[in-house]
Amino acid sequence: MTLVFSSARFSALPRSFSTGHKFSYSYPENHREFHQNGWRSITNSLVSENFPKVGARSTGPIAAGDLIQVVTTAAQTGAQVVMDAVNKPRNITYKGLTDLVTETDKMSESAILEVVKKNFKDHLILGEEGGIIGDAASDYLWCIDPLDGTTNFAHGYPSFAVSVGVLYRGNPAAASVVEFVGGPMCWNTRIFSATAGGGAFCNGQRIQVSATNHVERSLLVTGFGYDHDEAWATNIDLFKEFTDVSRGVRRLGAAAVDMCHVALGIVEAYWEYRLKPWDMAAGVLMVEEAGGTVSRMDGGNFCVFDRSVLVSNGLLHAKLLERIGPATEKLKGKGIDFSLWYKPEDYRADV
Repeated sequence: MTLVFSSARFSALPRSFSTGHKFSYSYPENHREFHQNGWRSITNSLVSENFPKVGARSTGPIAAGDLIQVVTTAAQTGAQVVMDAVNKPRNITYKGLTDLVTETDKMSESAILEVVKKNFKDHLILGEEGGIIGDAASDYLWCIDPLDGTTNFAHGYPSFAVSVGVLYRGNPAAASVVEFVGGPMCWNTRIFSATAGGGAFCNGQRIQVSATNHVERSLLVTGFGYDHDEAWATNIDLFKEFTDVSRGVRRLGAAAVDMCHVALGIVEAYWEYRLKPWDMAAGVLMVEEAGGTVSRMDGGNFCVFDRSVLVSNGLLHAKLLERIGPATEKLKGKGIDFSLWYKPEDYRADV
């Protein structure tokens, strides 16, 4: 297979950046080694049998090493666009009263699409800004968030990322998230990657969820959408409840970042209503391949097209659902729609 990449170069190692800096790319061979040897990710019994895996059973006819190489290159190509713009004035428009979009979102998505299309002309693509394009007959669906946490980016607040996940027949097969950390005058990145059955990595090093098994010793994360509806109000109540019984609940404002933090083991769980496939496709695979657990907020089997997600280190999952599950069921009892948000027409998905 011949792979085609953009001219941008990236680094899998942390370093300081200034405007105009170019990444130097180094592909983590760990993914290829895991798949060539037939190894599975180490879960240390953290994933309960009650919650099935969300990752694809295979990466299909495309080798895992080839797929993750394009995924990581695409994510880091978008990240280069963001890095070039991070210290410049923002050109902001609005999709809603408080829902921002910048020229950087659009430019990042365009750069990512160029990488994907050069390598896989027949694949289906779902981008936050550009919608659905490509061949619905393809078994592969790319879910792209070119700038997750746009509001944070607009304010220079260090919690935003570029997120790229690719599904094979509806299930996450490969993912990369480039997280921006630091802040004004000291921007840096962390590069996360994962393949189904191949483990999760940060800057090329294997990562694993935490071993915390008490809610009162946990640090938790949640998120709130732009619509202040009943689901939003319910989660405000959950925020209060878990603040009382844990070490704290954070709200960072970037779903992909939040899930990567669970995978990295620095927080124990994250949940949110009203997310979209591009918010979740990469993050859920990252958590699962780091040994964590993924479900809907009612405890049901999760798929990327669902309207809620709960990810955790596995050990706390059932305990968290004791509070989150009934609250979600109450919303369903009120007629709140929790059907699949969106699945491209004619796209084959084993979900």
